[in-house]
Amino acid sequence: MLKLKSFPPKINPFFNQHPSAALLSSPATPSLPAESSPPYLANLVASILSSSTTDQALRIFNSASPSINPAKTLKLHSAIVHFLTGKRLYVKARCLIEGLIEILRKTRKPHKVVSSIFTALNQIQPSGCGGNVFGVLINALCQKGLPDEGHWVYRKMGRLPPVQPCNVLLNGILKTGRVELMWEVYYDMVSNGLSPSEVTYGILIDASCDRGDTEKARLLLEEMVKRGLKPTVVIYTTLIRGLCAESKMLEAEAAFMRMMECGVAPNLYTYNVLMDGYAKMVCAEKVRKLYYAMLDGGVLPNVVTYSILIYLLCKIGELVAFRSYFVHMVKFNVIPDIYIYNCLMDGLCDAGDLSAAKAMLVEMEKFGISPDVVTYGILMKGYSRAGRVEDAEILFSKMNEAGLMKNSVVYNTLIDGYCKKGSMEKAVGICSRMMEAGLQPDMVTFCTLINGHCKAGKLEAAMGLYYEMGIKGYKPDVVAYTSLIDGHFKNGYADAALQLHREMIDAGVAPNAFTLSCVVDGLCKDGRINNATSFFLEQTKVSMAEADAKFFSDMRRRLEPEAVDYAALVEGHFGAKRVFPVMMLQADMLKKGILPNEFMYKILERGYQETAYLASAQKFFERMCLVLQKSKRWNRVAVAACVSTSQNKMVNIIQIILQTVLP
Repeated sequence: MLKLKSFPPKINPFFNQHPSAALLSSPATPSLPAESSPPYLANLVASILSSSTTDQALRIFNSASPSINPAKTLKLHSAIVHFLTGKRLYVKARCLIEGLIEILRKTRKPHKVVSSIFTALNQIQPSGCGGNVFGVLINALCQKGLPDEGHWVYRKMGRLPPVQPCNVLLNGILKTGRVELMWEVYYDMVSNGLSPSEVTYGILIDASCDRGDTEKARLLLEEMVKRGLKPTVVIYTTLIRGLCAESKMLEAEAAFMRMMECGVAPNLYTYNVLMDGYAKMVCAEKVRKLYYAMLDGGVLPNVVTYSILIYLLCKIGELVAFRSYFVHMVKFNVIPDIYIYNCLMDGLCDAGDLSAAKAMLVEMEKFGISPDVVTYGILMKGYSRAGRVEDAEILFSKMNEAGLMKNSVVYNTLIDGYCKKGSMEKAVGICSRMMEAGLQPDMVTFCTLINGHCKAGKLEAAMGLYYEMGIKGYKPDVVAYTSLIDGHFKNGYADAALQLHREMIDAGVAPNAFTLSCVVDGLCKDGRINNATSFFLEQTKVSMAEADAKFFSDMRRRLEPEAVDYAALVEGHFGAKRVFPVMMLQADMLKKGILPNEFMYKILERGYQETAYLASAQKFFERMCLVLQKSKRWNRVAVAACVSTSQNKMVNIIQIILQTVLP
């Protein structure tokens, strides 16, 4: 026998290296000669492929693999993959390929790896299992996070693989966010004879919902049923999740009821998704009914379920009731997490009960739950809102002791607190500390400082920040522009304010109610009454009226709004500091004969207080509604404009409104 001066590097048997493939191991047999000549390999391959049993094939492979370097030849591995696939041992074959990928990636790029394996598999073509072999390869590549390489194999193999690897490939591409490519591959598969399975439709419906196309998702569900396939709980839940994300709660509930009627039992995730959707719409009664229906159905809640309930209680101000749900959590062995405590503290801070919020912090530390940066941020925001920015800064300092990394949110909270207090030097100092910590000012930082400088009459500093935003690549938003416009008008620079308004329009930034009221008030105080009237008519006629008319028509086309729907919309607009839509919604409620409930009054009271419109705006709104109803000239835009102002601007806006909407 020819003696070799050197041998290939010794490689331990594959199945001993990879626990996932341990089931493949068979009793050891005496090692075969350590040779890798073509005849020797050819004999090994033939022996594996002609083995009568799986154990026999694996004994041959395990005995020979230590002397075969896969970096030089893949014939041995290719043979065992073909054998296992032919025996329908797909999982074991996939595990072997996954391990092979790991070995080869140490010295090759992913595309070179897949090209080598594909070529090796393609050189062995036992009858009847070629498509399955490449399907296993596609499966392994997607499992290893290489869907592009899986797609390459699909295109190269020249035939349609079985439906299972097709599904894996579609899902792998979807996970990369390339939905268009996923649909392209799907349609190609169908054109080549693919019969979609339940899993296929699940992937397609998930893709449609992720893109917000719930109508397509619904049509896919109908198509699936027509093909005789039964939608699973996962598919129904995916559709419900998509509908809830678009606030289509009536359709979501209809899908839920259809699911029940078809004998598909909802699982925990189904209930959580639907409860979360109703919680975001502030439908407390619906959420409670679903919670107890879940318990009656034998589905045990988890921490997510209680997070949704606590979030809702905080939204509607029923903070006392959360203790009863804590009892439920103990009963079902659900441990409150940091998110639940953060929700509770946020609700208590919103209600102005800072002492109770601080007590929550003590309680969570007592139970061994360490507060995170969000916890401190919530408490700091509560203190800043209450004008106790110094206490917020004490908490800010304690974050260092807790070893927490401060983010831009907590810095911006402090900056905002000092700006509202008029302490611009301290606000700028916090910004400097923020940069020293390696955090750059973001959009919120710039807008907050611009607003603070404008209110303090420091227009030069505000404009400096405005120009710096452009240099750093930030596009000023409506808040920054409105602050600058208002500041220039108040300091007697009307022309400069109008120039800023023109720059705002040219930049594609849409003005809001605050912008309109600032410009009209500024023009009136500058003695330009005619200009103020023209400006008001132009803005309300062109931008506001059309947009709001579309909003209401869309809402009514989809569903008949109830008080709870109005409440959710009003709260959302208040959160975004948009007063125009709030007043329009109130007017629309009155017109439709829908009376605000207790929860709605709470939202309105808090929202108007936070935007400083409660006394003057609400009183004038009610007066204007009566006047306009009596005159039978219902103009929601005009009513909204007159109330979306602060008290010192009210007289000027009233004059403009009376000139434009009353006989």
